[in-house]
Amino acid sequence: MGAFDAFRYDGKRAVVVGGATGMGAAVAELVQDAGAEVVVMDFAEVTLPGVKAIHLNLAERESVEAAVDDCGGPVDALFSCAGVADGTPGIERINFVGHRHLINRMLDNGALSRGSKIGFISSAAGLGWERNLAELNELLDTTDWDAATAWLVDRGKADYFNTKQAVCAYVSREAYSFLKRGIRINAICPGPTDTPLAQANKELWLGFGSDYREDLGIDASTPMEQAYALAFLCSDAGAAITGITLVSDEGYMSSGITNSFEPAAGPAGFLLGRY
Repeated sequence: MGAFDAFRYDGKRAVVVGGATGMGAAVAELVQDAGAEVVVMDFAEVTLPGVKAIHLNLAERESVEAAVDDCGGPVDALFSCAGVADGTPGIERINFVGHRHLINRMLDNGALSRGSKIGFISSAAGLGWERNLAELNELLDTTDWDAATAWLVDRGKADYFNTKQAVCAYVSREAYSFLKRGIRINAICPGPTDTPLAQANKELWLGFGSDYREDLGIDASTPMEQAYALAFLCSDAGAAITGITLVSDEGYMSSGITNSFEPAAGPAGFLLGRY
């Protein structure tokens, strides 16, 4: 066994929530190729050969619990990739409440145990969550499904921006308690990526940073390019990393922060809550 084997998934069982399309499908394909036994949970049809497919509706608690029970354990790597855009009924449950409930149920039944890893897909919308932490802590402290759903809906926060802020805050705040159980949790914050969801919201999602990419002569990321980062975080090779949201945006935010690409300064400053 060589040192580079830490990047592989041989002998491991990986569950990809939202693994039928887009970045989730790329993650499922990648970790399967790296040696994992793969379970894909999704509302959409799963077409990747060689995986166990489980129907899942993250907006329904009963569906989440049934999917977890069907999956069983152990779960060495849980990839929480499912997400929807504004205008989707149940967005607050699909993007956050359902994921958290699934994780908690896997913790309770022992499927996630010492040595397990969790990786979320967040978004640029989730950056700058620190300025809202006091309010987000109220949501994170509200662990009951119905109460958490009501918290988001009643405050007018059942939207893409606030659910992604919740994901980033959850990953950061819970990293300590998870690591005490021997479990690492991280997330990636992708830049514009050419997925079916992005294509359905093309003007906003793929238009963001287009001037930056044009200036550099590069394209929006592919789903597999984002999958590489998430698979690394949930591999044994990422052992020293927990509680972070890795910004995988081809340098757009960094160029805005440092003003090396001046047009990015305004969007980066706004998203990061710097003004």
